[in-house]
Amino acid sequence: MHPKMTDATIRTSFEEAARTLKAFLDDPDCLEGVHRFAKAAHQTLQGGGLLMACGNGGSMCDAMHFAEEWTGRFRSDRTPLPAIAFSDPSHLTCIANDFGFDEVFARLVTAYGKKGDLFVAMSTSGNSPNVLRAFEAARERGITTVGLLGKGGGKALPLVDIPIIVPHATTSDRIQEVHIKTLHIAIEAVERLLFPGNYE
Repeated sequence: MHPKMTDATIRTSFEEAARTLKAFLDDPDCLEGVHRFAKAAHQTLQGGGLLMACGNGGSMCDAMHFAEEWTGRFRSDRTPLPAIAFSDPSHLTCIANDFGFDEVFARLVTAYGKKGDLFVAMSTSGNSPNVLRAFEAARERGITTVGLLGKGGGKALPLVDIPIIVPHATTSDRIQEVHIKTLHIAIEAVERLLFPGNYE
């Protein structure tokens, strides 16, 4: 084994990930945020609204993952539910070319979003300019927002209705690991209300 890739270093990384998750679980604001997120998603779907999600890089992958869990299948078969990730390269590059990269998500919020929908954005720093602009666009349209954030929440914190900030972690990978758990658990919570037969 390579001297810099030992069982000990691998175990240390898992232990650090576990400490990050424990810090999240020990923070009542984090758990309350997930509860509010699930409640908002449930209300949106019950009211015939749309779930929208976005992020950059790995967070875009999480947004796509979030959307496909609703439109496809999470644990068992059920009716597909309306969710979209802002990840189409033709839309993103068109908007970036014509209006600048800071507008790539805001234009899509304005195009698709309406009052009663839910907009979920992920930013490990809380400072991504295109995510900030999207939160502003959502606020202008009366759309409830969820921010999965890190590093104290950054500039996004005052723009978000439901902030969920990963504590302890200082690197994007550890923050994103908790973000994907949060997305999955919020989906499960909503499914248990909408499709209780899938959990019997």
